[in-house]
Amino acid sequence: MSDHHCYKKIEIVGSSPTSIENAIENALAECSKTVKNMDWFEVVDTRGHIVNGVVGHYQVTLKIGFSIEAS
Repeated sequence: MSDHHCYKKIEIVGSSPTSIENAIENALAECSKTVKNMDWFEVVDTRGHIVNGVVGHYQVTLKIGFSIEAS
């Protein structure tokens, strides 16, 4: 087994009507359906959607890092 590692980063956006934390959890849950070996995430942007003067949805942009398997 090699001691060399290779990683890739992707950027996704999660949303939730409840909270920023829930938006992160929703994004990770969806991403984990197709991306394997996820190792870490970084919040790069936080914003929201306003409906009638209140928060309609929290939106969070994440960078997700995952290791690439050797073939």
